[in-house]
Amino acid sequence: MTSQSDPMPDIRFYRNEINPHIQHITSDGTIIYTTVGEKPQSEYDFKVKYKQLGKRHRTPRHTHVIVDLYLKQCEEPELVNTFVDHVIDSIIKKVAGVTFYPPALQVFDTAHISKFEGLSGVSEYSVEFLLVVIELIMIQERTNYPTGDMTLKLFEKFRSGQDIFSVISAATFR
Repeated sequence: MTSQSDPMPDIRFYRNEINPHIQHITSDGTIIYTTVGEKPQSEYDFKVKYKQLGKRHRTPRHTHVIVDLYLKQCEEPELVNTFVDHVIDSIIKKVAGVTFYPPALQVFDTAHISKFEGLSGVSEYSVEFLLVVIELIMIQERTNYPTGDMTLKLFEKFRSGQDIFSVISAATFR
């Protein structure tokens, strides 16, 4: 995250984004931010978005994260398994929903990045990006569906080696 002395990044948010809030800026300059969501059943709903240098604003989904992990798994299978165990035990099982906006990161620690740095050069997303985005998606799930466990089941299916169809289906189930 930028410190008080760092200049704010030059980012132009879309007009329809309500109350955008920068959550974290990765070491490669990717801006991860949240905006007020639209779910009528959740007063504190928010959307997770990001902006990479030279690219459009994007909304990460569970499927993007899982596909990236499959790509990383081709290069570093054991490290990916350790990373997914960390995600399950240190993020998914620990974060809580929020009753305020903007949400705040609850467990992210830059010290965790170095444990998995071997995965950052593989595929699209860095470990830093994944740790922040997964945590925000999980906070969003806990906020909107306090008893929901879709993300946990998704990562458990991936970790147990289930086929890609089953895992991606779990991510896109409505």
